[in-house]
Amino acid sequence: MHVLVIGGTRFVGYFLVWRLLAAGHRVSLLNRGTRPDPFGTRIERLQADRTTADLGRILAPRRFDAVVDFAAYTAGDTRQVIKVLGGKIGQYVFVSTGQVYLVRQNCPRPSKESDYDGPTIPQPDQPLDKEEWLYGMNKRAAEDELAQAWVTSRFPATRLRLPMVNGERDHFRRIESYLWRILDGGPILLPDGGMQPCRHVYGMAVVKTICSVLLNPDTFGHAYNLCQDEQPTLAELVSLLADKVGARTRTVSVGATRLAEHGLRPEDVSPFSDAWMSRLDPAKAKTQLGFQHEPVSLYLEKIITCFLAHPPAEPPASYAHRPVELRLAASERSCE
Repeated sequence: MHVLVIGGTRFVGYFLVWRLLAAGHRVSLLNRGTRPDPFGTRIERLQADRTTADLGRILAPRRFDAVVDFAAYTAGDTRQVIKVLGGKIGQYVFVSTGQVYLVRQNCPRPSKESDYDGPTIPQPDQPLDKEEWLYGMNKRAAEDELAQAWVTSRFPATRLRLPMVNGERDHFRRIESYLWRILDGGPILLPDGGMQPCRHVYGMAVVKTICSVLLNPDTFGHAYNLCQDEQPTLAELVSLLADKVGARTRTVSVGATRLAEHGLRPEDVSPFSDAWMSRLDPAKAKTQLGFQHEPVSLYLEKIITCFLAHPPAEPPASYAHRPVELRLAASERSCE
């Protein structure tokens, strides 16, 4: 099978390319060429800025068995793919997001695929909320182009909706942010006590699912939620991480107002405390795709092992807040 991966130089895309190569598939990688990759002569590299006419110029003469797209963010992105690759590919896998539900009015949580349709929320006033809203709205628009193309021209797209993705090589360094704080021995600030449920997905579970749906015509025109079964609270997740590294769990509950008084946002001290955190229902993928997700405890062990075996030279950028966090934790405890 000849698979074109758009994006794919880091995190989930990186592991997908290795898995495809290990299975004996031919892989072409299309991106802007701004980041090096370790694949050597094993792959074909196509360099293009997909937002320009480069995409059509490079891909128009080509045919692929399947395309996996990690880098489509707008209706224009998927519209161009449909125009350029329509009739020339066996399948198009679009990597989407659970954020398509967060911008829908009164959307239930956990969210099912059947909850997608409906009116969306108005644009927020706050700049950071507006940015997240635009991301979800643009991903919805990209999906809508694909859904319509399936109806009108049978463009063979499969849409995979992901919540927060955890894994080795996470360039956002989210799990790692908690590990640095646990290992320094100081308390961890948990906004509002860390009571929000965390229903994430492991990156390798996404990779396995992408490989399993390739050229499966039963998935064309469909969207699927992928996520773990368990829904630990953030406090439980942090406790589990601490247990895995043999540390004592030390957490301090803090409100958003107190954080703001110290120039901090919840996500500055706790990446999984972001208000824009989707929670999905994977029942459709489990029933129709046979999707199975390994236990949280098991995949966290893999992430931690990788972190300890190859410790980064520098902490994540958010760790720069650590002195302020520790002072705030001390003041909160003195008030108890």
